[in-house]
Amino acid sequence: MQKKDNCKYIFVVGGVMSSVGKGIAAASIGKILQSRGYRVANLKADMYVNIDAGTIRPAEHGEVFVGDDGVEADQDLGNYERFTNQTSTKEDYITTGQIYAEVIRRERNLEYGGEDVEVYPDIPKEIIRRITACHEKNKSDITIIEYGGTVGEYQLLPFLEAARMMKSKNPGDVFIVLTSYLPTPSLLGEQKSKPTQRAINDLHSMGLNPDFVLCRADHPATPDIKRTISNVCSLPIERIISAPDVYSIYDVPVNFEKENFGEILLKTIGLPPRQKDLADWTALANKIKKINKEVKIGIVGKYFNFKSCKDTYISVIESVNHATWNLGYKPNIIWLDTERYEADKGKLKELEELDGIILPGGFGKRGTEGMILVADYARQHKIPYFGLCLGMQILTISFARNVLNIKKANSTEFDSSTPDPVIATMADQVEKIKNKNYGATMRLGSYPCTLKNGTVAASAYGKKEITERHRHRYEVNNSYVERLEKAGLVFSGISPNGELMEIAELPKRMHPFYLGTQFHPEFKSRPLAPHPLFTAFIKASISKKSPTQGSISKKELSKKLVKVV
Repeated sequence: MQKKDNCKYIFVVGGVMSSVGKGIAAASIGKILQSRGYRVANLKADMYVNIDAGTIRPAEHGEVFVGDDGVEADQDLGNYERFTNQTSTKEDYITTGQIYAEVIRRERNLEYGGEDVEVYPDIPKEIIRRITACHEKNKSDITIIEYGGTVGEYQLLPFLEAARMMKSKNPGDVFIVLTSYLPTPSLLGEQKSKPTQRAINDLHSMGLNPDFVLCRADHPATPDIKRTISNVCSLPIERIISAPDVYSIYDVPVNFEKENFGEILLKTIGLPPRQKDLADWTALANKIKKINKEVKIGIVGKYFNFKSCKDTYISVIESVNHATWNLGYKPNIIWLDTERYEADKGKLKELEELDGIILPGGFGKRGTEGMILVADYARQHKIPYFGLCLGMQILTISFARNVLNIKKANSTEFDSSTPDPVIATMADQVEKIKNKNYGATMRLGSYPCTLKNGTVAASAYGKKEITERHRHRYEVNNSYVERLEKAGLVFSGISPNGELMEIAELPKRMHPFYLGTQFHPEFKSRPLAPHPLFTAFIKASISKKSPTQGSISKKELSKKLVKVV
């Protein structure tokens, strides 16, 4: 790599095991450096051969995060956006599949000048090119690259080699942060550093040495553990940073700063120290801990298998957090499995214990009949309901069946031969579905929407023109719009060309909050700037609370409702 500028590159890699917080660590590093006036960029590199995350089951890999430009990426890009308030695009996300596809494309086009193309060095070189493209797009002073997986894994080798090649060319500009787990065996009751030492040795085998070690654990790293790790990787003990479990993810940058991480990091990478300003962030972290009022929000989950719902619906959960915290409440999230209601409609009565219901996005027929029952129950019993993408489509089907009495109303996604497709396949998606052309072919990314005056949506946003991010193949069938509107459903947000119904709602006089969006507002919520629709929904949910509901404990409620964690 030829040095073209003074950009610094920080690689965040994992040791011992995955899912211990590399993404939050990388986002926190970006936040800390940004708070000191530096321009940062965050990039996620995933090891899978998929071109993007769009075709991976959410229950398998977690949420698919969508950027303004339509990139379908790993959920960590959402963390980057929430922490740094910067918009992620395709340049901020790479996969093994992308790298190999580009190298093969270039080979087929004779862009290697007839040379033989090999895994080494051509794959690492393409990785380096993509890292550089991220820096150039963001014009960053510091680019933070998070590698998925853990050191020692076979599929990570080309990516570690790319880091080694960059460091060998410009050693003063490339740095490694190892995020490693310190287990505390219950029978011993003390932290153990051997797994982290093993991870450091794996890095050494690739010609790399960590410049920092972030010690993830349930409790702060002990001085003895820090000294041991310091000796193993020949680092000053001040570069062994404690990263214990904290009250919320938004505590992490604040916690790092308690160990002077930002100051030590800038000194290490050779950039001048600047006055830090984490005041708003610190105030939020402190506010969260003091909140003692609770609002009960049911989320209608669809992907309960394999992984925690916290990963599958991370942007929805964080959007709920942002809005409730801003209003002085904390959420008690209850997960609702609607297949239970399909088996026994009598169980729907338990929904009355909730202050509000969210029905987020999803694909496929499973559980949708139960979702329709939930939407209708929320409408009839005046329970605040917020539908996201699929949630708006379910709202529309439910309204058609139960208000217009179109008993066979459905979506062509759930029943391709339905006589009343109130939700239909988008025109440009028909051939794609027929040809099984699924990857990156949905309506993706940011699109404009015009709001109708005097509606719940317009009141929440406080403006008429908005842009929001989409990820869908189906839409409200315009052939049914007039009938739905005459029955009382208001399409309060419409695409500028008048073709796509973007928001459906009931007026305030009919329901405290009954609204669905074809887009995904959760992707644009920020901890210091909650999304206006989530704020409006939580306000309505708080208003529904009654003195008797306040007396029901979380434990009691959990006995009544299915809670999946």
